Amino acid sequence: MNYKTYIESRDGTVVPTTLLPQIRKGIRAVFYDHQIPYTSISIVTMNDESLLEINKNFLNHDYYTDIITFSYEEDDSPVEGELLISIDRIKENAADLKVDFIHELLRVVFHGVLHLVGYNDATSYEKEEMREKETHYIDLVLNKK
Repeated sequence: MNYKTYIESRDGTVVPTTLLPQIRKGIRAVFYDHQIPYTSISIVTMNDESLLEINKNFLNHDYYTDIITFSYEEDDSPVEGELLISIDRIKENAADLKVDFIHELLRVVFHGVLHLVGYNDATSYEKEEMREKETHYIDLVLNKK
């Protein structure tokens, strides 16, 4: 199967192109580990205000968020998804958590991909489970394992 990962930057946001191989490696690993086929994942970066508008219009949420994940697969077809990411939130989260920007960006990307393979984060248990998985894939792509 031909897997595609696209990155589009809006609003003057930038993702280091050197990070794309690690992002692709992590996305492939998540789907492989969960035995779920996918065709394409689009990652769209933007500023807080743009993602807030999408959050309001599509989810009726009037607050900033770091990521919104949309899944476009039908029935048993391979996953096709879109990750909309606020670079402003990534920068602020990284500062608050005292991690670097790349680490936080990878965490948010893998968070969105984990949603695409069926993980949720509504309860404290689910949040903890997702955080463990995010850390696993960050360590994998940064060769910490």
